[in-house]
This record gives sequence, structure tokens and C-alpha cells, in this order.
Amino acid sequence: MTCPSEPTSPGPDEIPLDTDGVLARLAAYREHDAPTHGGRVLSYVYDSGLAALDELAARAAREVQAVNGLDPTTFPSVALMEGDLVTFGREILHGPDAVGSVTSGGTESCLLAVKAAREAWRERHPGSTARPTILLPQTAHAAFHKAAHYLDLDVDVVPVDPATGTLPATAITQRLGEATALVVVSAPAYPHGVLDPVAEVAAAAREAGVPCHVDACIGGLVLPFWEAAGGGPVPPWDFRVPGVTSISADLHKYGYAPKGSSLLLFADRALDRARYFALTDWPGYPVVNPTVLGSRSATSLAAAWAVTSALGVQGYVELTRRLVSATAAVRARVDGIPGLRVLGDPTGPLMAVVADESAAGEDRVDPHLWAAAVARREFVLQGQPGLTQADGSVLPRSTHLTVTPVTDQVLGELLEALRAGADDVRGQASGGPGGGDAGGSDPAPRESSLPDPTELARAAREDGELDLTAVLALIETLPRDVSARMLVEFLAAFTEPRPGRDRTLS
Repeated sequence: MTCPSEPTSPGPDEIPLDTDGVLARLAAYREHDAPTHGGRVLSYVYDSGLAALDELAARAAREVQAVNGLDPTTFPSVALMEGDLVTFGREILHGPDAVGSVTSGGTESCLLAVKAAREAWRERHPGSTARPTILLPQTAHAAFHKAAHYLDLDVDVVPVDPATGTLPATAITQRLGEATALVVVSAPAYPHGVLDPVAEVAAAAREAGVPCHVDACIGGLVLPFWEAAGGGPVPPWDFRVPGVTSISADLHKYGYAPKGSSLLLFADRALDRARYFALTDWPGYPVVNPTVLGSRSATSLAAAWAVTSALGVQGYVELTRRLVSATAAVRARVDGIPGLRVLGDPTGPLMAVVADESAAGEDRVDPHLWAAAVARREFVLQGQPGLTQADGSVLPRSTHLTVTPVTDQVLGELLEALRAGADDVRGQASGGPGGGDAGGSDPAPRESSLPDPTELARAAREDGELDLTAVLALIETLPRDVSARMLVEFLAAFTEPRPGRDRTLS
């Protein structure tokens, strides 16, 4: 009698995989994306213009694709690469004894800086029932508000000069108090590219015994090279400044590494240790996490390590030289466009463009209409809504530009698009609600009176495309907590899977 043969499983090379079909589908999805290379998008992406650098990053990531950054004792390459990146950060940020980690991005770096400061505050105030507070300028990144939300801290927001985006140092130092767990300043602040008065604020924080974090997520790998690249002197802002206790600097911005990797460095080890989470009170493996994540991919770490190792300081100086030249050309073009002006005096390759209030009405250019007109010429700028600050002053609506080294390759086209776009809309008022006034201070309407998010989405479309001008105008018009809830509903609806859905937003 014969037994029926056991079914056999296919070998690893026998499992049918439709690789071509999957990649074709991915390519079809990617057709909906804004271009990540070529200088057409002046926000979100940081293109070095060096194809070989991108290929190096991809190869390095592939090399560690299966590595788990959870345990560098099992995968020592993680510790070695991270150590090299921290050493590089020490060098360019002038912190010879600084310690820290590579995180998944600026938000995680900022959150961990807040977590460390909260733990230090609790040690200084044992048994206190008070709520610790983060003291920061209006222009500080939203990541700190997110950190306060997650970690149960209050936020004390200090208005900035609406004409220049500048933080008056005394306005923030006078508000230091017993509840202050952390002071935040930016180098530079993302919205307007303006550098905060780091030295003055850090000195006051040091005297008060409060940590001072410099958010250099956007500038940490460009400002160190700005002067050497011909961009002129930069006011002191890094670890050379007494009182600066931590710095975040994103490797995936002007470090030109793929998303997402960021450096978080601390000037002293006690504060650094306060960002860790460790647990032995469970029956599994001992847990010690220097970052928010447990298991974490090593691909971004390896890519960032490869890029910084290949470029070195001199490579960054050369790329920054292209930035300096392109930024000067863009700034000069905006300065020469009637009806527009650059807000304040930016330091580095970022700037915000606002309507020139001194221009006659027929000559004035609405920055959001201008951004839309420039987009029709295939350059994507970033609109920023106006905002009423706590003191009643209004930060004007603006359009943000992030210049990258590859901007130099499309400079002629870009400059013409900036000029022609302004000519297209000069003298026109925004067609959306608000008309340029910054709202957000009115009492929130009853829940029953809120617009349906679907209706909001429909109102924000024009010919099947998202009308960002209308979205920004709605944000300016509605109370800010209401517009935030609306955007949650909008994004949730946009990303929700639906059979047969056309992902082009139509």
C-alpha cells in the first residue's frame, strides 16, 4: 500500500512574483507626484543635483536593508555609522564633546529634545504639580507644538515682529519662569528664513538654569558652510554659544540624504541620557531605546552616512556655493518685482515673499495668487496663511521659497516665471474668503455649524485640481482650531482607500 505523497511547498525561487507589474503600478502612482528632482519644487525636497550622490545613497541603503537598528550590539554597523555621523555633527556644529543620535527626522529630534528637557525639569522640581512649559517664538516649527501635545506640556508662544519675522530677544527672555522647561530658538525659522537671536536668548536661559534648544533642522547643514561659500557672516548660533544645550539638524534637508534622517546632539551627557527610554520590568528582552522608535530601519542611516562621508566638509561648501549664488539671484529678482517684497532679512537659502504694502493697489501682488500663477509655469512654491498673533499683530500671508543647489540649473526659467507670474495677477485680490486678512481669533462656531469636510474639499477644487489658494484663504478666515479639524477630515478623506478611486483628486 502506498501512502499519498505530501504536498511540497515551492522553494524560495519558485514563488511567483509579478515584479514587473508591481513596479509598473508604482510608476503609475508616482506620475501623480510633484517632481523630486530638477528644481521645480521649492519646498519639501532638497536636490543636490548630483545623480551619483543619489545612487550612492540607494546602494548604501540596499546594503543594510535587512538590518534592525533596534539593537546595535547585534548589528554593530548601526553604532559605527551613527558614531561617524555624530562626529561629523560635532565638527560642523562646534561641539567637540557633544553626544546624541540619528533620528527619523526633525520632528522626532524636536520631540526627543522636549522629552529630555521635561525629564530634567521634573528632576529640578520634585513633587511639583505644575505643568512644565516650552517657551518659543511664533515662528518655531509645529513639531514643538506636537511634542507638547504628546508629552503633556504647555506652550508659551512669543509674537515676532510682523514686518521682519524677527524675534525680539527681550520678549522671550522676560517670560522665563519656574515653569519653563525648555526655550526654543531657530536657525533659521522655517516660515521666513530669519535667524533668531540665539546668543541673547541662550545667555538668559543659561542664567535661569533652563535648557535652550536650537532648531537647526533646516539650517544645520547649510549655515555652517554659508560664510566659507561666500554668503557672508552668520551670527553665532551653534554650540559655540554659551547656553545652547541641544541642536537638531536634519540630514535629509541640506545634508542631501534621503528621507528621513536627522541629527540630535546634546552639549551635556545628563540631558542626553534623559531622552532615552529603558525598561527591564517585563519578561522579554531588556529594552533601551535612544529614540522614539524601537525597531527602526537602518536604510536612512546608511544613506545619510554614505552621503556625508562622500561629500565631507569641502563637498558641502561647494554645494553651498551654488546655493549662495542661486539664492542671491532669486532674492534680487523678487526685490525687482513691483508689488512684492521679501519679508525681513533671511539668513541662508530660505525666504518668504509678501505683498509690498507700500505699493499702490493696482501694483500690489497677492503672494498666494502669485504662487498659483508661478505653478502654472511649472514651478511649485509654498503658500503660508496670514496669522493674527497673541498681541494682535498680523503676520502677513506669504509664499515660501526653499532654494537648493539644483535651482542653479533652472535659474533662468525660474526667474522668468517669478516675474511673469507677478505680471499675471498684479492688482488682483484673492478670490478666496478672507481677502488677505488673518483670522483665527473669533470664537469657534458650534459643531453643528461647521462646514461639511466634503463640501470643504469640493470648494477647494478647481477643474478637478486642488486649489491651494482657496484652502489657504479658508485657513485665514476660520478660527484656527476649526480649520485644523477641517484639514484633518480633508486629509483623512483623501488618503482613505476606496475601490476604483482616482488618485488624481478629481
